[in-house]
Amino acid sequence: MSDSVVIIPTYNELENIERMIRKIFSLNEPIDILIVDDNSPDGTALVVQNLQKEFSSRLFLLQRPGKMGLGTAYVQGFQWALARGYKFILEMDADFSHNPEDLPRLISACREEGNDVAIGSRYITGVNVVNWPMSRVLLSYFASQYVRLITGMKVRDTTAGFVCYKDDVLKTILKEPIRFVGYAFQIEMKFKAWKYGYRLVEVPIIFTERAAGTSKMSGKIVREAIWGVLKIKFLSFFRKWEK
Repeated sequence: MSDSVVIIPTYNELENIERMIRKIFSLNEPIDILIVDDNSPDGTALVVQNLQKEFSSRLFLLQRPGKMGLGTAYVQGFQWALARGYKFILEMDADFSHNPEDLPRLISACREEGNDVAIGSRYITGVNVVNWPMSRVLLSYFASQYVRLITGMKVRDTTAGFVCYKDDVLKTILKEPIRFVGYAFQIEMKFKAWKYGYRLVEVPIIFTERAAGTSKMSGKIVREAIWGVLKIKFLSFFRKWEK
């Protein structure tokens, strides 16, 4: 068993999932995979089940009854990974917008360099985004600037969904419920890790817009992030941040 596992939530990722799984397993760094599938009607879970025959000790699947939100998928995945003793728990998208070849760099930033959270960052060395329209680049970039202003965090890519957590960080954060499910979930996780005093580092990556499948971005997700940041900051004044 590896000491690392990457959690990949899926909904209608038939065009990407087998390629992604095989790519991760081809890396020199041994990393297990947990797929959390929200009852994809395109048969994503069936592809994973077939691949489990080939990778029975390294590929795992959690099937949920329907779309329940990105945040809840990750929380279930985190709890599953902690229960099995993984030390380094990663999250990433299934659509190759996150390059799986960057996974060992994120793990190394925690294992070898002593950080508690390693964030695959689009903005730490400029704007490293490929195939996005300028409107979306600006929306994402200024959203992170907004979050930094409100929260006080120094993290440049606050909505990043390509992250490695040490197990102790998740054990601490998950002692209480996570409030948000979309992009605000990503902000909430980083904010809480920072408030608890964990060491966060940004690792530069190049983010590439998906070539296959359909984006899950929506106006509702953006609104949740905007208002969620204010709520996260407001509620932080009424508690003590003790591990």
